[in-house]
Amino acid sequence: MREQSAMNTMPQLLALTCLLASGSTLAQKLQQANYEEGQAERGELLYKQNCAACHLADLSGSFEAPNLADNSFRNNWSNRGMQEFLDMLRRTMPPQAPGSLNESQYQDVSAFLLSANAIPASSTVTLTAANSVVFLNGDVSALANGVQRTPVPGRAGTVPSPHTRNAVPEIATVYSSDRALSRSYTGINNSAIDKFRNVSSEELADPAPADWTYWRRSPQSQGYTPLDQITAENVSSLSLAWVWGMEEGRSQPAPLVRDGIIFIPNFGNVVQALDGRDGSLLWEYRRQFPEGGRSGGLLRTLAMWEDMIFVATTDAHLVALDARTGAVRWDSEIADETLGYSNTSGPIVADGVVINGITGCGRFFEQSCFITGHDANTGEELWKTFTIAQPGEAGGDTWGDLPLEFRGGGDVWITGSWDPELGLVFFGVAQAKPWMAASRGLTTDDSALYSNSTLAIDPKDGRIVWHRQHVPGESLDMDEAFEQVLIDIVDEPYLFTIGKSGILWKLDRRTGEFMGLKETVFQNVFSDINLETGEVRYREDIRNMQVGEWLSVCPSTAGGHNWQSTGYHPPTRSLVIPLSQSCMEMSPREVTFEVGSGGNQGDRRWMEMPNTEGQFGKLSAFNVDSMEESWSIEQRAPFLTAALTTAGGLVFIGDYDRYVHAYDVGTGEELWRTRLATSAQGFPVSFAIDGEQYVAIPAGRDGGSPWRIGSFLAPELVSPTGHNALYVFKLNQ
Repeated sequence: MREQSAMNTMPQLLALTCLLASGSTLAQKLQQANYEEGQAERGELLYKQNCAACHLADLSGSFEAPNLADNSFRNNWSNRGMQEFLDMLRRTMPPQAPGSLNESQYQDVSAFLLSANAIPASSTVTLTAANSVVFLNGDVSALANGVQRTPVPGRAGTVPSPHTRNAVPEIATVYSSDRALSRSYTGINNSAIDKFRNVSSEELADPAPADWTYWRRSPQSQGYTPLDQITAENVSSLSLAWVWGMEEGRSQPAPLVRDGIIFIPNFGNVVQALDGRDGSLLWEYRRQFPEGGRSGGLLRTLAMWEDMIFVATTDAHLVALDARTGAVRWDSEIADETLGYSNTSGPIVADGVVINGITGCGRFFEQSCFITGHDANTGEELWKTFTIAQPGEAGGDTWGDLPLEFRGGGDVWITGSWDPELGLVFFGVAQAKPWMAASRGLTTDDSALYSNSTLAIDPKDGRIVWHRQHVPGESLDMDEAFEQVLIDIVDEPYLFTIGKSGILWKLDRRTGEFMGLKETVFQNVFSDINLETGEVRYREDIRNMQVGEWLSVCPSTAGGHNWQSTGYHPPTRSLVIPLSQSCMEMSPREVTFEVGSGGNQGDRRWMEMPNTEGQFGKLSAFNVDSMEESWSIEQRAPFLTAALTTAGGLVFIGDYDRYVHAYDVGTGEELWRTRLATSAQGFPVSFAIDGEQYVAIPAGRDGGSPWRIGSFLAPELVSPTGHNALYVFKLNQ
């Protein structure tokens, strides 16, 4: 990790007089800025990525973006300092995130622009020299001898007034590191950030009612708030308090809240801290990605502990941010991103250990997927637990004769849970890859541990205490990788989880012993389900699948259930589960078994589920004692948020068709709804400030298979692009 630098970069108007020492010596002191050829080549790529959308690929410009290679441009910057030019680039480019490139990148862009204006490359670089100008014009006598004056009404000037602006001023404190740029506005909003208190392990284990400090509020992943100001009787008075626009791109965010401060992940690995009272921006972290590497992606969840926010990045790093400023505390590489490793969800913290599951394990390499534990104060890796059974170790023979490099999958793409009393963390592990056994060179009898399993892990050393494989040899991309909901029933500890097959599993979380199951949607993939043991068996045509053949199965890879998490409501002992009703046809592809190959290697086509009349969205409540369904709602639009349950007797959830609903958690009766600018998608939360309860609902698009059901099968439901946001509601009192 590189030491960070903090700089207060207030805008500066660089007067032309900085170049004018004296009229007689001016021409001798100015020199043409020079660059190396490699700088211009790198700058061309940066220009295409960050500038060409406005200035166009040929630099000819459009609208207010000027031509960058004509006489007007050259005349405008004739004998003007290169430092002034670089400062202008920092303050204005890229337009969506000024100052987000590092210093060498701004110099590379400048080198490309010089090259495009026929300034040749040189062996000597003088871009940052004090006397270097953008374009050297030998006739400088007029500038040297002219009288400079600012304009006033009725009299023209020769230079602009110092107090005028032509760019957005930098008012933040800027923190830079090797792969990040953070801006802190806390000097402007001190009253909000000053209220932040460090979060101890004890507070994480038992969060205050006003806070939401885990991705599902508590380490048990219940998605329940004990706040009860908003009730079935007054929810009709719920109204919008404020809204915050978020970064464009695939968005399924799960905010955290501490002391009224919201920490929210955005697409592109952007993290923002907002004042929960009015939505004011307090700080912002932006990940900077190496040239030619991965450039941002989905970021679902965050974690917090003490005075740090933890981010698992798209380029397979784990980062700790200062919760008060957004500055990087430490940055640790988890895995080599060039091998496909990545993150889509964030870590959890258990007793000072940051625990993260890696994804991007579909390709064939000698390294497999894993879960790691890190020292929260330093980022140092403490342990690594592989999610693919290694040859010669326990479970290693469940992959047939495949060598390790051909054992793909086992991704951990949904955040885990923590039981502080048992001293265990729980993670779901995704399917083996390629998706279908025929493509893997295996059969469905090859269970392929630890794919499609729940793992109970000791957070101190990473030891697998127990595992439960829900669907051995899974072969339809129906992984069991989602939330692990921890519930005590008459003082007995249970774990509930549900996957794409739509089977709700009930386990003893001390041992992993099977305690029961419930089918929540129609399924036809299993010909046999043993209600005593929980063992399942695929129907015959799935067991005998061949490459190139098509299989018809229900449900589809949208589920059943998917990443939209279950909510538990303790007062009614109900699990409220977002479900989906669709089916698909699927075909395995031929796979070449060589290092670097692999992948998902399956073709899919979606269709309606029989006897549902095109009602793709389903929300059902199940009693955790009997596992029986209490109530159910079906609608055309798929539900695309997690379920948020409240002590006020409500469940909040959003859907593809832009609606947010509040239902009576005891009956399923709809009590309130409103409509957003685009689809409601992500993880709703509730928090309180000064005794006033708020409900925050994210809006976003592109949610994988669950999203496709709405876009493919219900195309009359239109979800507008470009409206990712966080909507925050409170009672209109």
